[in-house]
Order: sequence, then structure tokens, then C-alpha cells
Amino acid sequence: MSTTEVPSTLPGNVSLADHDPAMFDLIEKEKTRQWSSLELIASENFTSRAVMDCLGSALTNKYAEGVPGARYYGGNQVVDQIEGLCQSRALEAYGLDPEKWGVNVQPYSGSPANFAAYTALLRPHDRIMGLDLPSGGHLTHGFYTYSKKEGTRKAVSATSVYFESLPYRVHPDTGLIDHDDLARLAGLFKPAMVICGGSAYPREWDYAKFREIADANGALLLCDMAHISGLVVTKEAASPFDHCDVVTTTTHKSLRGPRAGLIFYRKDERGFESKINQAVFPALQGGPHEHQIAGVATQLKEAMTPEFKEYIIQVKKNASACADELVKLGYTICTGGTENHLLLWDLRPKALTGSKMEKICDKVHITLNKNAVQGDRSAMSPGGVRIGAPALTTRGMKEPEFRQIAAFMDRAAQLAIKIQQGSGKMLKDFAIALESDEEVKALGDDVKAFARRWPMPGFEASELKFKEMDH
Repeated sequence: MSTTEVPSTLPGNVSLADHDPAMFDLIEKEKTRQWSSLELIASENFTSRAVMDCLGSALTNKYAEGVPGARYYGGNQVVDQIEGLCQSRALEAYGLDPEKWGVNVQPYSGSPANFAAYTALLRPHDRIMGLDLPSGGHLTHGFYTYSKKEGTRKAVSATSVYFESLPYRVHPDTGLIDHDDLARLAGLFKPAMVICGGSAYPREWDYAKFREIADANGALLLCDMAHISGLVVTKEAASPFDHCDVVTTTTHKSLRGPRAGLIFYRKDERGFESKINQAVFPALQGGPHEHQIAGVATQLKEAMTPEFKEYIIQVKKNASACADELVKLGYTICTGGTENHLLLWDLRPKALTGSKMEKICDKVHITLNKNAVQGDRSAMSPGGVRIGAPALTTRGMKEPEFRQIAAFMDRAAQLAIKIQQGSGKMLKDFAIALESDEEVKALGDDVKAFARRWPMPGFEASELKFKEMDH
């Protein structure tokens, strides 16, 4: 029998506040920033305390390489149940027959999910076609650039390193997917895979048309529904599952879960299941993050409730209200509005860049991102900004608040125009001028007071350590 004295406490049971006060304070400051700001980045949301409980659970301790029932480590009896529950909820939430569809819930996020799907179903140097980044696509859909100085094509993402990519674009006049041009290009390029879905497209996707183009060229059809996943799960957007072979998604955007990824695949004679499972592990990842998987399962349970359906309906109403108000204020919105959770604001008619609008908004506690708009050729020098409704809708805001937010952004744009007249067109000079502008400070105070009226999911504002902090 051991005579070692059993300790009453362990170092591992010390709180973060006691163990690492510096990190604790930084996290508290980030909570204050989130509570005090208007979060309009379309790819961000505020997840629940229940999901956060999963993320901070003992599941982070467990290695679980392999799939449920076939692991490379022992001690996975409970983890197998957790991952199986996530898989069954994912199929149920999206209305999928488990005899016809399967899902891998292990990708760490959306980009790894996409690359795992490519690795599983394509050979190196196979041809793919995805929406161009300046047209609202995603880096992982095959974006590359051309350097005039070096006279070479530069692969920006791993997708364009390992596969041959020919992006398609939106029409420069309408901002809508140019299906005719896509069909023409696909007929010449003969891709192995066509990718639909994007990061900054405010309209519905015509999956039937994409299916037609893919079939005409012998291509697989993959949809990356990361941005609209919450809309699809509530049937507030068209379903890609009716026409696509593979569907990937993140789980933290409109779905409002933790940061993770999913790969859905058809079960048929093509054998996608084994190919995708093996691409995720062992080809690209090690042990899955079961604490994330538990968080996804918990959020999928919420996504199947009437309350989540009401939330998504409100997200769409709020995005439309913001777009309509900006139009009334004299601004240009790409495609004339939105049918989903986001809108694209074209600032070029006001002689502003997206970079300057992002910079001044950040200064006044409004968080959004510079973004290419129709007609832009470069995502590095964009002519607009992207605005999303999911996060602030989560905080309870509705159409009147989003019209007020549009008014705040109008004030920011007018100030940016005025400041630019004095600072010149260089972004660094513009940023310096923001620091001493009293009207910018006044707008920031108004925005902060407005934002702090609304509660935060995941934590209580009344319990924050820092009520004030440096911007």
C-alpha cells in the first residue's frame, strides 16, 4: 500500500485569476470591449454560456484519434458517445437522411474542412473553380494573385498551391453571380470540382444552376455554406443539400456555435465517407478537439428550436433594415440590398476606401471589415465594407436599433470624408488625424453608451472587472 500523502489541493485547481492575473485581465478587457462595441463583422457571433462550458470542460484533456468505435487510444467510451451525438444532431438539424448522408465533425474550423474535402476527392493539380475573393469568395476556394513586378502568379492559399484554380466572378454591374460566364469558363477549363458559397455575397445561391454546370463538365459540386449555415438549418435560405455532393461549414458564424468545422457528404457508390474520414485523420489532422465537438453538438440542439428560427428571421430583417436606411441616407449598397445576414456597402461614390471606413469605425467602437465590392479587382485595396447582423441580433437588437446603427455609420463616414480632406489620401496620415479629432471622440462615446444598454450572452456585464479601458 502506498504511504504517499494524498494532497488536499493541486496546482491545477487554481483559478486563472490567481494563477495568471495578466491573462485574466486581458480576457476581462476583451469582454469589456465586446460589451462596449457594435459588432458588425459578418463572420462573428456571440456563443452561449452552455457552449463555453463545453469549451472549458475536461474534454480538452482527451486524445481521440480515429472515429467513434475505432480509436487509436483507449478511454474513449464517453467521447465516442459525444461525437456520435454531434453527428446525429448535425444530420437531424439539416434534415438529412442518415442512409444517404454522413458527416465528419472533426475539422478544427472551416478552412481545414475545405482542404480536407479537396484532399479526399481531388488529386494534386486537379482543376477547381470557386468564386473570386474580390467577388465575395473565400481564400480557400482557390484565390491567387499576379505580381507585375515579379511577373509571376502568386498562390495566396494552400488551395491554389496544390490545385489549379480558375475563379469565376460576379457581374461588375449587378454584383450577382454571372452564371453564363461561369458556364462558358467551365466549358473551357473542365474543372474537377466547382465550389459554390462565399464570404461576402448578399443574395441567394442558385444551386440547381451550379449543379447543371458541374454535370455538363463532369465536375463534383461542393458548397461552402459557412456564412449561411444558420439560415440553412432554419430553412431561411435555400438548401445546398438538394444539389451538392459535399457541403462544408464553420459552426461559429450564423449558426452561433464554437469555432469548428463540419463536412457533410453523400453516401453512395463513390465512397466519400472513407475518403473524407481519412483525409481529416490521419492525412491533415491529429486528435480531434472533442471539447469543440461537444460545443457544436450543444449548439445544434439550440439550432433546432423555434427560438433559433425566430432569431435567424430577425437577423435577416435587421440586415435589410440597415441596408435600407443606408440607401435612404444616400449611400450605395451592392446588389441594391440583401437576402441574408450581410450587406456590402460601396464607398467609392463617396471617394472613401474600405480601409479608412474600417479604421474610423474601429476608433468609434464599431467593428466591421473592409471588403471588395463589385468591380474591385483587388481584395487588398477594397472599395467598401462588409456589415453583418448576426452578433448584434444575438444581443437582442431589432430593426429600430439597426437603423440607429446606420445613422452612427453615416456620422462616421461624414467624419471620414472631412478628415481625409485635411490628412490626404494616405491611410497612415488618416489614422494619425483620427487620434486628435474631438468629433470622432464624441461619436465613440455615443456608440459606447448605446452598445452598453444591451446584454451579452456568455457573461454578465455587471460582473466585469474593467468597466472602462483604453480603446
